[in-house]
Amino acid sequence: MNRFNGKRVLIIGAARQGLALARYLINQQALVTLNDQQTPEQLQQVMQPFAGSGVEWALGGHPLHLLDGKDLVCVSGGVPLTLPLVQAALGRGIPLTNDSQIFMETVKAPVVGITGSAGKTTTTSIFGRMAAAALKSPCKAWVGGNIGNPLIEFSEEIDADDLVIQEFSSFQLELMTTSPHIAAVLNITPNHLDRHADMDEYTRAKSRILFHQSTADIAVLNREDMGAWNLRPLVRGALLSFGMERSPSVGNQVYLKDPNIHAEVEGKATELFPVSLISLRGKHNLMNVLAACALALACDFPVEAMVRGIEGFNGVKHRLQFVREVNGVRWYNDSIATAPERSLAALQSFQEPIILLLGGRDKNLPWQPLAQEVKKRARHAVLFGEAGSKIAAALGTPTEVDYLQSISQVSTLQEAVLQAARLASQGDVVLLSPGCTSYDAFKDFEERGEAFIEWVNHL
Repeated sequence: MNRFNGKRVLIIGAARQGLALARYLINQQALVTLNDQQTPEQLQQVMQPFAGSGVEWALGGHPLHLLDGKDLVCVSGGVPLTLPLVQAALGRGIPLTNDSQIFMETVKAPVVGITGSAGKTTTTSIFGRMAAAALKSPCKAWVGGNIGNPLIEFSEEIDADDLVIQEFSSFQLELMTTSPHIAAVLNITPNHLDRHADMDEYTRAKSRILFHQSTADIAVLNREDMGAWNLRPLVRGALLSFGMERSPSVGNQVYLKDPNIHAEVEGKATELFPVSLISLRGKHNLMNVLAACALALACDFPVEAMVRGIEGFNGVKHRLQFVREVNGVRWYNDSIATAPERSLAALQSFQEPIILLLGGRDKNLPWQPLAQEVKKRARHAVLFGEAGSKIAAALGTPTEVDYLQSISQVSTLQEAVLQAARLASQGDVVLLSPGCTSYDAFKDFEERGEAFIEWVNHL
């Protein structure tokens, strides 16, 4: 039975998730209203493919009368639940949901869900490659969610024998009332505090990935990250953990024992593959690989599939992505780093002298830990965008004991690229790892990364 047939549904947010959900609901014969604060002129290209579909557009604001007669309100990830329109829906008793929840309610295949403050997309991509290697045709691995296309559009195509690998953000999880069969929490560290009231609220949103699991399900947790490891009391089924070292006090686990990655299941240790197979830089990426291996163990994948997933994987675009070398200077695009902690992990991935590009729109996150590391590891810091002055205040003035030689502040990322080019010498690395969102100047981190690549290629 089609439960959406004839239902009047309001979707708030006409970005990727909202548009995908609108297409799905139209096919389910729902009566869809798409609402966004942007104007018709701004969304002209977005609206064009929906011509003749029956979608009603309500653009330029969020008036409360949009709730009149509605049976359901779907909140896209970028829309805060504090929005008056959302709060009014709650006040009227109109159910709230989102594309991820509807997908989880309709999908026939088992779901592996992955969340965390950092590393979600890389871990999801690696594990997706492992799953593709492990599954035999006609079974298929579907990778999506917060990464790439929302999977709601493919729910009718996904068979019961397939495997779904879904990346979940805190924004998606805060409305979830269904948990995946296998749920991984990679880490929980300060992030999105411009959206969540505090770390407790943010942690609660992340932990919802475990809330509705049963005793037949599996949780995968990072035992080296207290934010993730402290969620152990929520685990109802089996627990599988990962970390850099073997823990004598936990059961099933994945760990590093140089020069190889090992697994221990039911007391039996197995050597999986040498660390030398991993092409990615940094300890944080090694942790992502360990997490992917833990998920592969949870799915009972063979070691050969794990190896095939790792071999030849050079990373995801905009994540420590090598752009080019110019006059002996190597340029890297880490535009995905929208929090200071992610920039810290990127900074620690290099031994070469670094010119670090920081800036954008601040998320009300702590800058001091990154500032201390910048003083030790970066030769020059180039600051740009809205948060430039806040970052400059955190860095202070370089002293004689600091490795950091200079701090430059400019208005735009393009100016930052040109300033970095002037400062760089042969053997340096120029690293865009902004520590901020892109919303002061770009649509998203991908648009920012593409602009950076273009400007670097024109040097």
